[in-house]
Amino acid sequence: MENQKKARAKKAPGSEKGQKKRDYWVPKIFFMSIVISAVFSLVSSNVLEGAGYIVAFLLLMAFILIGILFDVVGVSVTVADERPFHSMAAHREKSASCALRLIRNAEKVSSVCNDVVGDISGIVSGSTAAVIVTRLCASFDLDSVLMSLVISALVSGLTIGGKAIGKKIAINNSTQVVHTVSRVIYMVRRK
Repeated sequence: MENQKKARAKKAPGSEKGQKKRDYWVPKIFFMSIVISAVFSLVSSNVLEGAGYIVAFLLLMAFILIGILFDVVGVSVTVADERPFHSMAAHREKSASCALRLIRNAEKVSSVCNDVVGDISGIVSGSTAAVIVTRLCASFDLDSVLMSLVISALVSGLTIGGKAIGKKIAINNSTQVVHTVSRVIYMVRRK
């Protein structure tokens, strides 16, 4: 009994290094969130500056789709099995090691995809919707409360419904999704 307590009290080799990596994760994701949010907001404000209603609605749909797609990736990485990618690696599939790294870091990948990009997409789509409502009300003398209610309900419905469909796709096709994402990452890294 005494020896078991001593063994638990000892740190595993390399655990300090692992702890240091975990300690850097929170500030890293914090700054990543700031950068991604700034980029999304900058794109949104630049595109909306002189854009018409069609472009504004297309931008809004783009932000909703980005949130849905990254949610699909985050869920897929979380539920994917490593075995098919070990087989791909054995057959010298170049993107297999990237897929394995994604799956082994599922917690971080899911956090970035679902929380960082997904939440930022939701926030920016909300602010984009607010700009659209303001313009519509100013141009057509519409009731701002009613228009805000309609647009925000539409954005919420599309986002939540899209993510629900996306989760089903992600769970049923996790291997294909992870494989596609790993191939894209591999091609981007090569260039």
